Amino acid sequence: MNRLLLATIVFLAALQPIIVLGAGDAAARLTAQGKQFEERIFKIADNAYTAVGYSVSNVSMIVGDDGVVIIDTGMTLDDAGRIAEKFRKITDLPVKAIIFTHSHGDHTGGAAAFLGESRPQIWAHENFGSEARGWVSGDLTVQKIRGARQAGFLLPSDQRINNGVAPVRYPNRGGAVFSSDDRTSPTHFLRGDQQSLNIAGIELELVSSPGETNDQLFVWYPAGKALFAGDNFYRSFPNLYAIRGTPNRSVRLWADSLQKLADHHAQALVGGHTNPVLGAQKVNEVLSDYHNAVRFIHDKTVEGMNQGMTPDQLVEYVQLPDDLAAKDHLQPFYGHPEWGIRSVFNGYLGWFDGNATHLFPLSPKAEAQRVADLAGGPDQLTAKAHEAVASGDSQWAAQLADHLLAIEPNDREAKQIKAQALTQLAQDMVNATARNYYLTVAAELRGDSK
Repeated sequence: MNRLLLATIVFLAALQPIIVLGAGDAAARLTAQGKQFEERIFKIADNAYTAVGYSVSNVSMIVGDDGVVIIDTGMTLDDAGRIAEKFRKITDLPVKAIIFTHSHGDHTGGAAAFLGESRPQIWAHENFGSEARGWVSGDLTVQKIRGARQAGFLLPSDQRINNGVAPVRYPNRGGAVFSSDDRTSPTHFLRGDQQSLNIAGIELELVSSPGETNDQLFVWYPAGKALFAGDNFYRSFPNLYAIRGTPNRSVRLWADSLQKLADHHAQALVGGHTNPVLGAQKVNEVLSDYHNAVRFIHDKTVEGMNQGMTPDQLVEYVQLPDDLAAKDHLQPFYGHPEWGIRSVFNGYLGWFDGNATHLFPLSPKAEAQRVADLAGGPDQLTAKAHEAVASGDSQWAAQLADHLLAIEPNDREAKQIKAQALTQLAQDMVNATARNYYLTVAAELRGDSK
């Protein structure tokens, strides 16, 4: 086929709005993962219950002598209100305390639904809110845009399957993915490594456990041999780095926190999302796998770094062992090993990858102009990008489109090429956050974002 004719056909096809309907193996796997957050109240131990699927995150209740303790509160008042009604069918005792496992808004936003006539104790780690503190003081706002892309908040409902470890929600937050409410701010803090509590006759232990956030804690309920792990565990490969942008999450400390969890030899494990794990043998297996996977990513990456490897080389060098990669609870529905590898490198050594060529690289425009010259000019580069889209070489097509957009940011044809390439990438992507990000940026490029 004539190259110009091929380019014209592909360009015209790219101009048509593309809706991903969820066909293909990746979409089927992500859809099946949705069973992990169907609405259900689990009894995880005597006097202990967990609500799954009613909100983006899990909400738990432990019943004591004259009151209850709530662990995490869901994302919105509406969600939390429905959970509170379910819990009241189990007991009408008042809430004596709320414990936040960390400060992310999907775990704290529904707290007001559990407030009664008297304000309960509200417990959190002494570093509560530390992730957002730097953004606020630095006047950073771009994470709101990136967070909305990652979560799929700007996509129509027919393009969202789920968020990998959570059901679809469209919160009204003015773009602030994680926010707080002064009325439900913590009143009591875990200071140091651990602290024992007795609330409403319930013996609990709070344990500092940095991982997904530096203000993470887990709750140990010894009478029920139950662990409430927060977001250091859920049934997916952990989000060692969030593509919305986060301060460094120490992968080494995350692995250490998982070992602390395992050392309790629990019979029930409640993650921040997805179904709880029940039974001592299964809890031990899951925590062992999770710890080994996170520790492997850290240790193998450091091994490669000490050999002088760059991040791009490391993501090829560091591959999870087959037995771990095959585990249902380590599939990359939410986090991804490659992002963890890059985060380990950046956390230790920063942006410079060690390649002297990259100390003062050409600007994107200058490099793109040279790439276009190699291709025989911008028109030939555009034709190559069209060919890549047509052949399904989607990543290469997106990268070629980036060169064209570096030369001319308003190049409508290049935007359409990139939009189609990103849509194709989304179709084969089992990771929900990457899928949402691809589709949202594609919509932005087409000018039809929600």
